[in-house]
Amino acid sequence: MTTTGLLDGIRVLDFTTMMAGPYCTRQLADMGAEIIKIEAPGGEQNRRAAPIRDGESAVYGHLNCGKHSVAVDLKSPEGQRIVLDLARQCDVVVENARPGVMTRLGLDYDAIRAVKPDTIYCSISGFGQTGPSAQNPAYAPVVQAASGYEMTNLEQQPEMTRPGFIGVFLADVMAAVQAFGAINAALFARERTGAGRFIDVSLLESVIWLLVYEIQTAQFPDQSPRAYYRPVRSSDGFVMVAPGGQLTFESMARAMGCPEWIDDPRFITHPDRSRNYAEMMALVEAWTSVRTAADCEKVLMENKVPCARYREVHELFDDAQLSHREAFTTVSDGAGSFQVPNPPFNISDAPVGAQDWIAPFGSSASTVLGGLLGLSEAEIATLFASGVLLQDIA
Repeated sequence: MTTTGLLDGIRVLDFTTMMAGPYCTRQLADMGAEIIKIEAPGGEQNRRAAPIRDGESAVYGHLNCGKHSVAVDLKSPEGQRIVLDLARQCDVVVENARPGVMTRLGLDYDAIRAVKPDTIYCSISGFGQTGPSAQNPAYAPVVQAASGYEMTNLEQQPEMTRPGFIGVFLADVMAAVQAFGAINAALFARERTGAGRFIDVSLLESVIWLLVYEIQTAQFPDQSPRAYYRPVRSSDGFVMVAPGGQLTFESMARAMGCPEWIDDPRFITHPDRSRNYAEMMALVEAWTSVRTAADCEKVLMENKVPCARYREVHELFDDAQLSHREAFTTVSDGAGSFQVPNPPFNISDAPVGAQDWIAPFGSSASTVLGGLLGLSEAEIATLFASGVLLQDIA
């Protein structure tokens, strides 16, 4: 295996905050790119996100491991000049401010490509850079509500009378993944054409990508009821059983000691089972409810029936499969070490994974500005003294 990542030599200027943008640039860092994170006075908001240990946010570290931190007053002319000088040395710029903010700062795509014509510039926003909703404020829960995703979930939960609480920010993660892919495609194209690109990623449209069946049934209402996978009770929790195809259903029936289900007119074909899914799953639950979730999982998986017990997140750290694939790695900040996930893929003959360091606020100024811009320690000290550069979170 080589010791350099596939994006080794790619340098990214990162203006992002919160989740969508930082997760995008963390993926680039995981692939070997050098990330220069530009932080505003006071620090990125997630530096104060719980859980906090001795003043350090694990959430911030999760999203920003392997990135340099340079804290700059972007409202000062000198700060803007420094950032433009850095942009000349970078291949990619990523930002996720509300549309128009980077233009007001003099750091939008037109300003950056004026000094670096082959720049790949990626903007991530709630609703996209143009259109009647472009200026609307947006966080992931708002976007998920606007996308149809949450109402889809409500329709699939007959016992619920209102949309559920939102704690997992799918819109942010989906947008991060889409931006990561688009940036890599633009870098590949630049190798062939030499041209820079502007990438406009919308959180709303990223969530819509999840709604495969729903987009189509909204246009062509399905006359037959769709069977939704649902949890069934075990004696100590819940399990998910997914008897999808014919052979899987027959294997499940035999494993549960009920081979007569195979010839039951309600369940003979897949359309039959879809029409009578609730009745079938009631029979399944009668079997699972008198067994532990672990026993259900063991018996059914041994018979090639997809099944999983519902797990708490903390259980993932001890999972044998995830350990085998090195799905988590240890990173460190000023408060100690903790686990973060690696990318969910491996690539032959190339390292892929989270870098194990987290830069304190503004701590990379000397390394970055000295190394890339040739500024002396005295010049950097003057910039700190004047408040253009910062190293202490107020």
